[in-house]
Amino acid sequence: MRILGLDVGDKKIGVSLSDPTFLIAQGLKLYRRSSLEEDLREFKRIIEEHEVGEIVVGLPRNLNGTIGTRAQTVMGFADRIRESLAIPVTLWDERFSTNEAHRVFDMADVCHKKRKPYLDIMASQIILQGYLDARNAR
Repeated sequence: MRILGLDVGDKKIGVSLSDPTFLIAQGLKLYRRSSLEEDLREFKRIIEEHEVGEIVVGLPRNLNGTIGTRAQTVMGFADRIRESLAIPVTLWDERFSTNEAHRVFDMADVCHKKRKPYLDIMASQIILQGYLDARNAR
């Protein structure tokens, strides 16, 4: 079994996957959204192909911790995954995941133009790794 991490945007979803021991998150792909039905079909395929038992979805809270419009949209998407695919879905605070992804690319000296296609994947990986670290600390 593995855990899938998602950084959900309006047009793209960054997708990452844990290793079977739940220690390491690795970027998997950038999924370009078309429709909710197509999104659900794609994630069903990924779940079956990689033997996923849980999904972690980044929750974009406001900086003060409140739930805004964007977070409500993501929560609705997470509910649809949970209902349609019958898999546990955990919401995980992602307030600084994109900033952290930029820092990783800065340290690697990757220019902004070259990092753009990978930013959402890296953000999903950071979200999932944070969840795995907290889960393993328990």
